[in-house]
Amino acid sequence: MTAGAAPSTDRDALAILNRVFGYASFRGPQRQIVAHVAAGGDALVLMPTGGGKSLCYQIPALLRDGIGVVISPLIALMQDQVDALRELGVRAAFLNSSLGAREAAAVERAVAAGELDLLYVAPERLLTPRCLELLESAKLALFAIDEAHCVSQWGHDFRPEYLQLAVLHERWPQVPRIALTATADALTRREIVEKLALQSAREFVSSFDRPNIRYRIVEKIDPKRQLLDFVAGAHAGEAGIVYCASRAKVEDTAHWLSAHGIAALPYHAGLDNATRSTHQARFLREDGLVMVATIAFGMGIDKPDVRFVAHLDMPKSVEGYYQETGRAGRDGEPAEAWMAYGLADVVQQRRLIEQSEADDAYKRVASAKLDAMLGLAETIDCRRVRLLAYFGEASSACGNCDNCLEPPQPWDATEPARKLLSCIYRIRQASGFGFGAQHVIAVLRGQASERVRQHRHDALSTFGIGADLSETEWRAVLRQLIAQGLVSVDHARHQVLVLTDASRALLRGERTLQMRRPKAEPGRRAGRGARRTRGESANESAVSQAGTGGDTVVETLFERLKQWRRAAASERGVPPYVIFHDTTLRGIAERRPATLAELAGVSGVGEKKLDAYGAQLIDLIGSTAP
Repeated sequence: MTAGAAPSTDRDALAILNRVFGYASFRGPQRQIVAHVAAGGDALVLMPTGGGKSLCYQIPALLRDGIGVVISPLIALMQDQVDALRELGVRAAFLNSSLGAREAAAVERAVAAGELDLLYVAPERLLTPRCLELLESAKLALFAIDEAHCVSQWGHDFRPEYLQLAVLHERWPQVPRIALTATADALTRREIVEKLALQSAREFVSSFDRPNIRYRIVEKIDPKRQLLDFVAGAHAGEAGIVYCASRAKVEDTAHWLSAHGIAALPYHAGLDNATRSTHQARFLREDGLVMVATIAFGMGIDKPDVRFVAHLDMPKSVEGYYQETGRAGRDGEPAEAWMAYGLADVVQQRRLIEQSEADDAYKRVASAKLDAMLGLAETIDCRRVRLLAYFGEASSACGNCDNCLEPPQPWDATEPARKLLSCIYRIRQASGFGFGAQHVIAVLRGQASERVRQHRHDALSTFGIGADLSETEWRAVLRQLIAQGLVSVDHARHQVLVLTDASRALLRGERTLQMRRPKAEPGRRAGRGARRTRGESANESAVSQAGTGGDTVVETLFERLKQWRRAAASERGVPPYVIFHDTTLRGIAERRPATLAELAGVSGVGEKKLDAYGAQLIDLIGSTAP
């Protein structure tokens, strides 16, 4: 394919969308973005994961003279994107450290000769004198800066190399630049504009809403068992990602899931490169695998059929949570974001900020981001409303989060909170030093353990004044007090609870504490059928919405198409979704095209793929009894 001779018309852009990518129309602001960049304008694009950001630079690169250069922070992502583009007939390549000298030289010759439409390059490679000189010799169509939030030093995915990308504007002021991200609050947006010299760029901000994702946050009681119930219940046999805070927890959780019949693999920086690469390749190419990982995994993962993302540890910011949960349901089909959250999460995140060697300004920003994340976890209102409000977007109750589906019971916890604060004070007054959460709660509940008796805390006026609440309920109250800065934890003295100046207002009756009432202690594990009677699983909902739940003919053909795709992907050495997404296969199964012309009308079937696979698909459809 050759690039267009000049910035072209709306009709030409639509023709490329249809002929190359197989889509009949643009979505959302894509049409306006493509037209603006193709005409030579700079752009800042904020669009949720799965919203079609890549088309916003790929189509302008094909419309304009020269090569489109895409700066991407992840090597693994480049390979998949280049494979997908080549399947479409687009001349694409990448330059990164995974290439040998001979392979890299071949790509460089293709760039110099004008034989590529798109070049993906890592920021550290781009900034080398050799790469900059190579680009000086080439005709450039545009620069696309993907994952632009990586420029933010306050962010969860900061990449120092991104701070140097203003060089693109300095050296090639006439080449349009498009910066793209799915995650940026107001502070991060300002940083992107400032650090990348995009003051004159037009901003395109789409809704941050991912309506196909159901958000659930549960109280952390028996987290591994809760996770197993969640995965084996609603998502058995489906692909998902489980995030943990530490490498040890990743290994332990992956082993636990595997031992209980869930195909799970670990991924973290402590594994050797070969193992990490093998696990990631298996996750991308095989159906139904669960990847248990630290946040080092997943950024930019293009796998469209991830049906759930689970967190066993709370992210440190709403941006991090949104970015990670956004890896679910990229295909637009129903998916779930599930998190188990407890007192230890609050304590751990506060500790990380307090013990950080960063300056006070960074700590203030980090604390504000954590407060917003705690607010999302503790809210009794619609989670989606709270999530979108963080990014400056107004919305109404979604009907598709846990708080909407099973409204929590509001609780005036003012009196229990005062009891807990008084108990902390009395224990310190009596002993001259403080104690941790477990000891304080034991005193409140009147549990005369050996340690309580040893320190004579069973003689305190606060002993037993909280016997009417369970340990889970007291931990929930303490969690709120720590989250709101009314209690702090002295990590240097064995997690001792300490009152703060702010707690005085609550003790004096000058403020109240409203929170969600904790759920009752869990009994025995419910059976799979019992869990499902409480509501449709994400997968069942997808079938219901597609109107194919009872159509066994469609489902039979869909499964045969997936088997064919798996074989075709294996033969070509690419992930199955590079051949066709599930949504395209389902469209084929539902429409049962009998001719190539009819097949071309299915969304996602472009010209090149029709030529490559059309005859095979028509034969397969014909051999599947209606």
